[in-house]
Amino acid sequence: MWNGIQLSGFADEIDMSLEKQIEVLKKLNMSYVEMRGVNGKGLVEYSIQEAREIRKRLDGEGIRLSSIGSPIGKINIKDDFDPHMELYKHTVEIAHEMGTPNIRMFSFFMPQDGGYEPYRESVMDRLGQFVDYAKANDVLLLHENEKDIYGDVADRCLEIMKAFYGDHFKAVFDFANFVQCRQDTLEAYEMLKPYISYVHIKDALWSDASVVPAGMGDGHVEEILKMLKNEGYEGFLSLEPHLSDFAGFHALEQNASQKKKLSGEEAFTMAYEALKQILDKI
Repeated sequence: MWNGIQLSGFADEIDMSLEKQIEVLKKLNMSYVEMRGVNGKGLVEYSIQEAREIRKRLDGEGIRLSSIGSPIGKINIKDDFDPHMELYKHTVEIAHEMGTPNIRMFSFFMPQDGGYEPYRESVMDRLGQFVDYAKANDVLLLHENEKDIYGDVADRCLEIMKAFYGDHFKAVFDFANFVQCRQDTLEAYEMLKPYISYVHIKDALWSDASVVPAGMGDGHVEEILKMLKNEGYEGFLSLEPHLSDFAGFHALEQNASQKKKLSGEEAFTMAYEALKQILDKI
């Protein structure tokens, strides 16, 4: 592992139970979590007092948040924005309570009735409101390149970054999401590298868009991580396994006679080990 990076991950993929999340994170010697869901619901659905209790439990185990894995911006661009803006404001309060400035977010799902360009102005207006509030409340919005949102491929991610990049708005680089959007990740990296502040670790196959462990897909994970290291990247590498139905699992098990559904712990551990193998090489 290179100096200046920390491993984190979406521990709700281990289990929704906070206790189980903590157990597995500690087993893997991880001291950060990107918290999305816990104890049956999304983190941002909790009250501030409830979030305070979650923070106390994490503090007691020496685990901190790398980011809020929020759903902000993950609504249709045609949906009513006012209730979502209120959820965003609450999410900012949760981030303050949980001791992280980082909030993962998105740039709105696009309707299936045409191209993205007709919605560009609405997207930029709403993102601008998010960014203004982030500046006023000292948080950092991390835009993830998610499938079917405005910023799904590299050129639109770059457009967003050119409009809003700064101390309160930066980019998440997600390998698998780009592959699933038929976006070459090496091209995306070259376009977006000045803006990358956070990295999601999952890989995918170009052929069928299925998610696989890092290094087993077409995301050029090892190559890009090596370039990030050489560029002096310092920040989080956050595991987002999505592997519970990993079709190749049986091929990795010497004695497996039939396909087996991975447990959350098995999937998360497999993702962790795949990343560690890459980091040991670079």
